[in-house]
Amino acid sequence: MKKETLKKILNFLSENEGKNAATYGSIEWKILFNEPITKEEANIEGGLYLNYLDVTSLPEGLKVGGDLLLIGTSITSLPEGLTVGGDLDLENCKNLTSLPEGLKVEGNLWLMDCKNLTSLPKGLEAGSLYLQGTNITSLPEGLKVGGDLRLDGLEINLLPKGLEVGDDLFINGTPLTKYKQSKLKEMIYPGFIKGQITIDR
Repeated sequence: MKKETLKKILNFLSENEGKNAATYGSIEWKILFNEPITKEEANIEGGLYLNYLDVTSLPEGLKVGGDLLLIGTSITSLPEGLTVGGDLDLENCKNLTSLPEGLKVEGNLWLMDCKNLTSLPKGLEAGSLYLQGTNITSLPEGLKVGGDLRLDGLEINLLPKGLEVGDDLFINGTPLTKYKQSKLKEMIYPGFIKGQITIDR
């Protein structure tokens, strides 16, 4: 259904039957239809759920206290200064080509099957980080991951200096499996991997 048709239907229901009041005029509605958003509206205490909607961009200054879910959307990039207090889920966002520098996600960052994503920004910090199905071939120096880092199946040949992984590192099916664990840890010094390095030889 086209956006304009959907907009007319929801307008009619809201004005004549009082239905969909929570949807009409909400932040989700405004993002979907590119309506103006105030500074106060862009500061969301809870979560923002836009899965499988025809969303191509998010407003500048957006701050989400809970989860930001964008699975299967048409998003191409995220705004500078975005902060997410919960998980940021971008699975299967096939049009996503970049992430903003300094992106901080307190929860998990899911980027699986983002086929057009080829790099990560400097200053990225996340809980666990899932990169399977992307086309990322290198990681930025100083990458900080509080939980697991999953690189399974990626064409990554080296780990960056200063990499910090708070739990396990998964490198199954990557060129990194040719190195001994001691060499991998030497690569990232003064960084660290607190958990296991999982290798399926």
